[in-house]
Amino acid sequence: MTTLDAVSGPSDELTDSVTDAAAAASRSGNRPSAEERVSVPRMLLTALSWAVLALVALLAVVVVIVPLVSGSKPYTVLTGSMVPQYSPGTLVVVKPADISEIALGDVITYQLESGKPEVVTHRVVGIGAAADGEPLLITRGDANDADDADPVRGVQIVGKLWYSVPYIGWINSVVTGEARAWALPIVVAGLFVYGIVTIVVGMRDRRRAQSALARGTRREQPGGAAGDAHPAGARNA
Repeated sequence: MTTLDAVSGPSDELTDSVTDAAAAASRSGNRPSAEERVSVPRMLLTALSWAVLALVALLAVVVVIVPLVSGSKPYTVLTGSMVPQYSPGTLVVVKPADISEIALGDVITYQLESGKPEVVTHRVVGIGAAADGEPLLITRGDANDADDADPVRGVQIVGKLWYSVPYIGWINSVVTGEARAWALPIVVAGLFVYGIVTIVVGMRDRRRAQSALARGTRREQPGGAAGDAHPAGARNA
């Protein structure tokens, strides 16, 4: 009896090549593309950047732009006389109002002495009149047990509370007086530049991701050529 040794022919080699190519293609398909690897962190960073930009823009609008455009005045609560609603550090924006426009329960900012810079922000708890008929307001801090010592006259009133924002009053304490004149253009210019830089960086990273994807595709081309041998392998089988 004659024993024949197994001989590997061209068909076997082609089958092995096809199998290897298929395995390589499978591994390549399971790996995230270069664009995916780059885009996910970049998307998160871009989202964070835009969130910071939106927050800065909102602060600029609330602290600087709205009061400037509307003729209102921003103040910072420094004491605890109006807690819990208006804690120290709260920004209160006060809109000019005549004494006739103020009602019970309104929060007003008034000068301790007419024409002097020291002001207080308290709630109106009573409305009265002087002997000569001049209207007077009785005020009290929400956290205080007694009314303020002196009633408030119309000439002392700075305005009525329009809106308040917790915690950012300290920014208003820094941006005061003449600083507001140059703070607005600087803030606007800074936001504009930041937005342009963010857009440019995003476009650059997108081009890099596309280039990396193209290079990866070219490297995988030889494997694709081996994969084209499937029909021939089938005929040889």
